Amino acid sequence: PRFFPRLVGIVIPGVLSYALAGRVLGGRARPGDLQTVLRGLPHNPTTEMDLGLWEIARAARKDPTSRDALRARSPAELSAQYRAATLPPLLQREMTSFLGRYGHRAIAEIDLGVKRWSEDPAHLLGAIANYLRLGDEVTAPDVQFARGAREAEAMIKTLASRVHGPRRAILRFLLGRVRLLGGLREQPKFQIMRVFALGHALVAPVGAELAERGLLDAADDAFFLTLPELRRSIAGDDLRGTVLERHALYRREQGRRHVPRVLLSDGTDAETEIAAPTDGAIRGTPASPGIARGTAHVIRSPVGARLEPGEVLVAPSTDPGWTPLFLTAGALVMEMGGMMSHGAVVAREYGIPAVVGVPDATGRITTGDQVTVDGSAGTVALGEAAV
Repeated sequence: PRFFPRLVGIVIPGVLSYALAGRVLGGRARPGDLQTVLRGLPHNPTTEMDLGLWEIARAARKDPTSRDALRARSPAELSAQYRAATLPPLLQREMTSFLGRYGHRAIAEIDLGVKRWSEDPAHLLGAIANYLRLGDEVTAPDVQFARGAREAEAMIKTLASRVHGPRRAILRFLLGRVRLLGGLREQPKFQIMRVFALGHALVAPVGAELAERGLLDAADDAFFLTLPELRRSIAGDDLRGTVLERHALYRREQGRRHVPRVLLSDGTDAETEIAAPTDGAIRGTPASPGIARGTAHVIRSPVGARLEPGEVLVAPSTDPGWTPLFLTAGALVMEMGGMMSHGAVVAREYGIPAVVGVPDATGRITTGDQVTVDGSAGTVALGEAAV
């Protein structure tokens, strides 16, 4: 109970230091300068997780048995082999170690009913297989991360040179605090997901027992019931009708293309009231500096998704389950989020240009489009403008 208040007391100073640094600089910072300071932040568990996956891929590339298995078998087959402890020895050992640290995470992990990676690591194994296609060491994720950290430190020196007297010392202190504490922003959710994983582990066997007794159609149906309803079901009540209704609602919501970020008091989506730019430009929030040109790949779910190296990832939103895709992405365009959202933070870590908060990005951009992403200006150019 004391952990989270203490962690908040560490994370908030990092956020405030960033804001105060901007005040100290006044108008002396160019677009993207302060965001560059956020590249290659230490102590970020999501970045550490992704780099850990990359290290598994690097080790597997040097092990013929592991490399051949990853190339020849589907992620589902590899996952089944992992659970049966029949993967090639190196890959089995590396995955066991990795899942010991990160097995409590998952895609859409806020959903208590979603299986954790420790139960089914198919997504991770698919990502590792995809990493085997990255052959250029210059673009290797760990190399990019280290380069980003060096560029961040160089930018601190550049920004400090633009102010004088006490302001210079204050600015160095604030930006140093940003570097030290900024990566911890991901820690609260990382730890909360341990609690969610425990909750999943407690409910799952109850669902299995209820399904065996014929009180539920499937073990996972237990996650569509509240705790009081689970107690009633254990006592013998048939709640399959309730589960069917909630399944239908769940499927309907899963099919929703757009979730409003802001609703007015009468239920109107505020974004529909904002006039679209007359020049047809696609604009959002600048989240990670730099300019990247490439082929767009619209992905609405990371499950089974593959991204060719250098492609521009266009997504509705992201969570840690998406970030293995970042290691091969050339840039990120995202419908949801702001400067401190998960996707923006991780994009900066790897030096990937990113524009977030782009309304209907997955509808306005089509897979195969040539796009230019300007992460400093917050713009996305399509077609000829992207050449």
